[in-house]
Amino acid sequence: MDSCSTRVVDADRVAAVHERMPPAEDLADTADIFGLLSDTNRLRLLVALLDGELCVCDLAAVTGQSESAVSHALRLLRAHRIVAARRSGRMAFYRLEDPHVRMLLDLALAHTEHTEAMHPEREGDA
Repeated sequence: MDSCSTRVVDADRVAAVHERMPPAEDLADTADIFGLLSDTNRLRLLVALLDGELCVCDLAAVTGQSESAVSHALRLLRAHRIVAARRSGRMAFYRLEDPHVRMLLDLALAHTEHTEAMHPEREGDA
């Protein structure tokens, strides 16, 4: 009984939603961003950058990751314009690319703080 007996119930609403649906390429790019945010180690780096820019060494110390792992993650995040870098001599300092990234992180963290997520895949990890 999971199939619809009528193909379109509210034609006006379906048309309106269809009209505002972003192009497939934009949806794929957005999914890529959420994919990047889905990795705990990359997310840890981004949360560390909420307080401002940090160099690779400091990010490694804050997140408990190796400098190599941090550099690799930052290259990926930079390629997708999630973080930006500023050079000062031989040092590179990383920051969140723009306020949209901060907003995504702030909203996701706020959502997590006020909800109790159910994780059936984690059963037995307690």
